[in-house]
Amino acid sequence: MEAAGHQFTAVDLSACGADPKKLDEVRSLNDYTKPLLEVLASLPPDDKVVLVGHSGGGIPAAVAMEKYPQKISLAIFLTAIMPDTEHGPSYALDQYAAGTPADAWKDTQFSVYGDPNEPLASLVVGPHFLKSTLYQLCPIEDFTLATLMVRPGSLFVEDLHKIKKFTDEGFGSVARVYVVCEQDKCIPPEFQRWMIENNAVKEVKVIEEADHMPMFSAPEKLCKCLLEIALPLNTVLDKTAFSSNIE
Repeated sequence: MEAAGHQFTAVDLSACGADPKKLDEVRSLNDYTKPLLEVLASLPPDDKVVLVGHSGGGIPAAVAMEKYPQKISLAIFLTAIMPDTEHGPSYALDQYAAGTPADAWKDTQFSVYGDPNEPLASLVVGPHFLKSTLYQLCPIEDFTLATLMVRPGSLFVEDLHKIKKFTDEGFGSVARVYVVCEQDKCIPPEFQRWMIENNAVKEVKVIEEADHMPMFSAPEKLCKCLLEIALPLNTVLDKTAFSSNIE
């Protein structure tokens, strides 16, 4: 992406990747999204980004779109959970959970953390789930690194059930593109298309060869896809800054 002349920033959300916080310190969706919100807040007044949300990162992407729609020229949902403005923020995630059998999570471990009176659900994905469902088409090196970097995480479902709907003036005002990954076993293509039907987007792109982790299973195809999406923006912007929040 940078070789093509774009700026690209991958944001580690709170208690994810190399972020120093522990999950016990992250009690809300806003806490989780804070690093991304800080990046957007720091932009000069006339600068905009193309925001890329992947997987569960579609939810914090939506939070950022709601808060800073003027900072985002386009949002790309990359095989990501995509909410809408008609239902509550948890709607798409609730539908996904309802349609996913318990055994699909394989060796993923579920637990709770935080205040015993208001516990929050957390999960740690296991190596079998990683290999069979997330990284099944990825190089072994990327799968191995992923197993070393696994950390407890949360989808903050409890918080999603409490917060207000996303609005047409905020989230709904940002143009959206959805990238379908046809070999995804975590968020199946049929559910990706259901989310597109539930909340129409400006454009749909398809990567036939990609599993749930297209940045590893089909990196050149993904790069080409992102560049094609950004191309129309280059007619009005000298350069495009990409901000990617990967869950």
